[in-house]
Amino acid sequence: MSEREFERMPTGVADFDSIIKGGLPAGSVVLLLGDVGAGQLEFSLTSAAKIGMVMEDPKLIDFLLGHAAKKGKLPESIHYITFSKSREDILQEVGLSFNSDYYESLCKNLKFKDFSEEYFMKSAVPMHWVGGESKKNGLFSDSTEKKGLLEQMTTFFDENANNALIIVDSLTDLIVNDSIPFSDIVAVLKGMQRMAKKWKALVYFILTDDILEKRKQQMIIDSVDGVLAFEWSKHHHTSARQRYMYVEKFMSVLPHLDQARISRFATLVTYQSGFIVIDTERVG
Repeated sequence: MSEREFERMPTGVADFDSIIKGGLPAGSVVLLLGDVGAGQLEFSLTSAAKIGMVMEDPKLIDFLLGHAAKKGKLPESIHYITFSKSREDILQEVGLSFNSDYYESLCKNLKFKDFSEEYFMKSAVPMHWVGGESKKNGLFSDSTEKKGLLEQMTTFFDENANNALIIVDSLTDLIVNDSIPFSDIVAVLKGMQRMAKKWKALVYFILTDDILEKRKQQMIIDSVDGVLAFEWSKHHHTSARQRYMYVEKFMSVLPHLDQARISRFATLVTYQSGFIVIDTERVG
């Protein structure tokens, strides 16, 4: 196979990308698995914001993504799929958490797909709470009646995933929804893992750790190409906490970390720079 068939997309975390040869392989479904607030959402939003700015002005690639990103490819579009949050809620969180450049980049470059109406359709939540003016009286469209939420999501991927970066926030929402069989979620992930290679897409699914029993969580892990794990850890002799990221599974990434003898990355989320790596912990 030619080198081009193994193109990588930058993650936007320059120190991480420099070690893994420019980013994650295009055509990958990646699980961002972590403790609550440990950085998985900030990782994905930092990636989207920085890549969006470089898409607008390619001269910023060294400054924002690092020199290693030149070895990879940028996505042609960036999408954010949400099931329970509105676009306004997400952008407000970004505006309060990150600098104005990140906020403006996401406003301009991040294409939102909000499945809130479909997600809450069979719940006790009134449709006008989630913006469903046409559906608040139970008047659902024919397409909504015929297609379930997972089927609508897969249709969205078929229509938008080519050469794209797609963030799904979150897999946790799908798993805790009693109207969606767990076996269907696993089947969709496995099918998406196959199709992502044809789309040359990079897909992030966010999942809160310990939501599932161990066996089911392992089934999810087995259904994706890679797992980036995010965790909190306390410093010895102090109550201060530190965020860490490590690669739990990723056949094409782990050999580079093993060669550099890296076990995990100490990370930080800042207003100015978003999600960053501040240190690496090495083996031996």
